[in-house]
Amino acid sequence: MPPNDLSQRVAGLNARYRHHSAISVLEHALRDPQAGRLALVSSFGAESVVLLHMVSVTRAATPVIFIDTGMLFAETLVYQQELAERLNLRDLRIIRADAAELRAQDPDATLHQRDTDACCTLRKTLPLLRALAGFDGWITGRKRYQAGTRASLDFFEVEEGTGRIKVNPLAHWTRQDVRTYMEENRLPRHPLVGKGYASIGCMPCTTPVREDEDPRAGRWRGTEKAECGIHLVDGRLVRRGVSA
Repeated sequence: MPPNDLSQRVAGLNARYRHHSAISVLEHALRDPQAGRLALVSSFGAESVVLLHMVSVTRAATPVIFIDTGMLFAETLVYQQELAERLNLRDLRIIRADAAELRAQDPDATLHQRDTDACCTLRKTLPLLRALAGFDGWITGRKRYQAGTRASLDFFEVEEGTGRIKVNPLAHWTRQDVRTYMEENRLPRHPLVGKGYASIGCMPCTTPVREDEDPRAGRWRGTEKAECGIHLVDGRLVRRGVSA
């Protein structure tokens, strides 16, 4: 689809659902022809259970893509298994990096120490691009409050260079909104949240955060890196669409 047509679709979706609630945006996106065929991409991290629960009660057969980088916390892997069973996720797809590419580029699993961007590309971005082949877009759990780089996030946005859209139903939610939803629905927390991890990625590149810090301050601490690359195109953060 030509870029202009895609941008127009995204602008139309943002205008149509501008004042809708998060679950309403999700429900409509999953059946709106303008959104196309969607998959939920989940890290099964600190706040992932909210969107996973919404999908489970809206359309449990929605494809859920989980990227196992091979460097995740053991707690994340256990949490993923428990949530998949509890929420009855019917189409969970666990994806990993290509074995041959891993042997060639990171045979001793130390690439993250030398080049975090290359490691994220190898273990996250490339596997996700392959997994999303055939989908028109994907659903993310990103929120404006998580970082300054996400402050103008829209419900719908263009993913440059792929012809896909990204859907962010929780874009306008606050940290308290997340907590309230989890409490009201009695959803289990990731076990590392109680230990100070507000955003949870790969074990070597994730640390706890203080209450006064940005929730993503513990990701790649001490570097200028703020995103793993999944939400980047050609080294730039993609934020497209009409302001909501």
